[in-house]
Amino acid sequence: MSQQVQSLLFLKPGQMMVSSVPTLVTTLLGSCIAVTLFCPRTRFGAICHAQLPSCGSPAGCSHEDPSHAKYVDCAVMMMLKRLRAHGVADKELQAKVFGGADMFEGSVKHPGVGSQNAEMALQVLNREAIRVVRQDLGGERGRKIIFHTDTGEVLLQRLGKSGVS
Repeated sequence: MSQQVQSLLFLKPGQMMVSSVPTLVTTLLGSCIAVTLFCPRTRFGAICHAQLPSCGSPAGCSHEDPSHAKYVDCAVMMMLKRLRAHGVADKELQAKVFGGADMFEGSVKHPGVGSQNAEMALQVLNREAIRVVRQDLGGERGRKIIFHTDTGEVLLQRLGKSGVS
């Protein structure tokens, strides 16, 4: 049984959050990626809205710098670090991945940023052995998602072909 929702949050591009407080988090995605993580035992939920695949830093991602949440690889690792600090084991996590639309025409030889974001999210989750239980990736249409941090439920609405990023 879900607790009563304590708060509502609109997640902007480049943001992430981890919470044990029941929160409804909504965001709009085009080429960006949202990764949700949920632990049924602790009822901790986490979500990011990442814009680019990787920070590309030779030193790796800064898990302390909030501006790095705009990168898929950094954002996922930042969420994992915070969840682990709360006693969540990786094997307990359920991941869901959304977005990665290629909203603008690209070529087969050079995948668009949406495809690159989707690929990076799945690579990082696979590398960290996080189970992906649902994904809705690619295509040419944006998405609106609503994430329930206390249940892990994600409601998805596909948007008309428009300028969502």
